[in-house]
Amino acid sequence: MLGVTIFIFTVLTSTVLNFQWGAKTIALPPPEDIPEEILRTEIITEARSPIDGKILTAGEYAQLKAKIQERTFPPKLSPRVRETVFLLRLRSLIKQFFPFIDI
Repeated sequence: MLGVTIFIFTVLTSTVLNFQWGAKTIALPPPEDIPEEILRTEIITEARSPIDGKILTAGEYAQLKAKIQERTFPPKLSPRVRETVFLLRLRSLIKQFFPFIDI
């Protein structure tokens, strides 16, 4: 009999607590929040420069992107820098196959 009353008490307590906690989680967002659907359709008229982070208009941003895309070729490097890069790549390749060699 004591077990049945404890069971009933537990069920009633959990039911009451669920109703109290559930009310807090079903709340709607505040009315001043702009819905995500509206934010997705908003036209962006300004952007930030990928180079220095300055605020640009849409036209300036388009010009900057076009200017950046024109530079598709790699920049010219001095022969000494090219040789150094080649040797570093060769060193990393050798270290993969022979990790015990101190280069």
